[in-house]
Amino acid sequence: MADINGVRRSRTAGGVLVAATVATGLMAGTFYVFACAVMPALARSDDRVYVDVMRDINEVIENAVFLPVFLGALVLAGLAGWQSRRAPGRWWVWAGATAYALAFLVTVAGNVPLNDALARPGDPAALRERFEDPWLAWNAVRAALSTLATGCLAAGAAARVRTMSWAASGAVRREAVPGSPR
Repeated sequence: MADINGVRRSRTAGGVLVAATVATGLMAGTFYVFACAVMPALARSDDRVYVDVMRDINEVIENAVFLPVFLGALVLAGLAGWQSRRAPGRWWVWAGATAYALAFLVTVAGNVPLNDALARPGDPAALRERFEDPWLAWNAVRAALSTLATGCLAAGAAARVRTMSWAASGAVRREAVPGSPR
């Protein structure tokens, strides 16, 4: 813990908040790319190609790069919220953690069951019919929530920096004036 002008701050807490912001930003970008490029491109495909490619994506996305960020964003955002419980900008951090928790929940309760249903054998046209529109809707929700989470966490980090800068500048001014209390 650092003590600046009577305000205690943890460098670790700031690092966790930055890591949470980056992780949620990566997830927001992932969901955004699906909404803006991947799914519109797949929409041009016939049913068999659409189903095969989505199955492939759902299989390969469970990897050592994606999963730690997907799960880590949840853990880091929650930890950042807990560490910020008495810090400036804590409401932004809690809002960001909550928004990402909701995005995570949407993924687990909305998109993943649709992915699992798409993996089952069946007529590609029927599978696509049951999958495409609901999956796109849930993806838009999680993209919006992850983007909101990133913005809120960034606002919380900015509030933290402003307060620390203000506290540090007060400490510097007092040291510059001879005889001022420390």
